[in-house]
Parts: sequence; C-alpha cells; structure tokens
Amino acid sequence: MNMSRTLHPARSRNQPPAATEGAPVSTGSESVGQASDPYGFSEHTRGLLECAATLCARQGGRMTPQRRDVLGLILQAEAPVGAYDLLEQLRVSDRRPAPPTVYRALDFLLEHGLIHRIERLSAFVPCTHLSHEEDANAPCAPVPQPAPAGHAVSACGHEHAAYGVHAAQFLICRACGGVTEIADTPRILDMLRTVCREKAFTMQSASVEVEGLCAACAARQAVDGARKAGTEQ
Repeated sequence: MNMSRTLHPARSRNQPPAATEGAPVSTGSESVGQASDPYGFSEHTRGLLECAATLCARQGGRMTPQRRDVLGLILQAEAPVGAYDLLEQLRVSDRRPAPPTVYRALDFLLEHGLIHRIERLSAFVPCTHLSHEEDANAPCAPVPQPAPAGHAVSACGHEHAAYGVHAAQFLICRACGGVTEIADTPRILDMLRTVCREKAFTMQSASVEVEGLCAACAARQAVDGARKAGTEQ
C-alpha cells in the first residue's frame, strides 16, 4: 500500500522557554525513556520515537537523548529542516549539544534509515515508513518473514537497515517547495539493482528526487495563465 507525506515550507515553531544560564548539559548516558522532553513533542511523535528506538536496538544501535531530540524535531517539523535550523532549536534546551554532536546524530539517523536528506534543499525529512500514516497506532514490530542479517523490518514492511540500501523517492514542488515522500517502488529499485549489477557497481543508496509542480500549484498556474490570456485578448 502506497503512502505519502507532504511537507510544506511554511513551518510553525513551538519554541520552548529559553534555558536558564548554567543549566546542566546532558552527557548522553541516560536512556531514551529517561530523557526529558523540552520541545513539547506530540503523543504521535513520541510514539514514533519509541518505534525508532526499537528499530535501532534491533540493528545494534542506541537512541541516545541527543539523537532522540534531533529525530523528534525533524518528525515534528512541518517542512524539511536544515542542520543550522536544528542547531538553533536545540540551543533552547538545557542540553545544548555542540554542533559536532548534532552532525553525528544526523549521520546516525541517516545510516539507520530513520531520516532522509533532500540534496536539492540541503535539508532533512523523516522517513514516512516509521509507521502507517493511515494508522498512527500501527505497531512497530517485525513481520513474520525473516529479514536479512542486520536488517529490521517494521510493520509497514519497509526495511530500516544500517549499512543496507535505503531507497526513497521524493516529489519536490518547484513553486511552493513542498516535499512528498512516496513509498518505495520495487520496480524502480529492481531496475537500479539490475543496472548496478551490469556495471559491477555496489549500490549503497537509491534516493530519487523528482522536481515539478504539485497539484495545487499546477492548478493555480493554469488559472493564472487563463486569466492572463483573457486580459490580453
């Protein structure tokens, strides 16, 4: 079943109160369950964070508080978010991680297939396969069929694999900047794998960014064009 999530450029930010001077900085040693939430993550976002922590554990990784914060902010955002914007948002918490820590967290989340980088925008979006968009309560649990070694398969059937091929396709609107991730298309991935085998090329990532106009912007441009043509007659 195909699913998609559209992220629009207009983002509302619920900024928490500024951290007090001299507040302690986390060492990252506490567990995710013990991590405080200074960002007001929604119940749905917290559920996805638990799902992500479970997937990381199956891959031998660990969802530290810093990684949780970064992923939570990306999940909660209404638009693709850049590293600089993340740093600004993270500075308001009492943990105030250093930039290298944030960049390492992003690398970890990318490696484990929990987020994607939109190269054209130099920004990050969450992987929509953490849960079914149609069912926010879908369990993040392994499916009965066996998964390859080092891979974890969520209830949606999508592999979140460290060091594996994580494929994603994005539709990017040139007019409004909206980004929609669509479900992995097996035929596209199979085609890419076939080409790579023929070229003796080892594929590590298979992200596709398609640029064009979303339905709303295409309709708006058509109306504007018709009006312009009418005034010129």
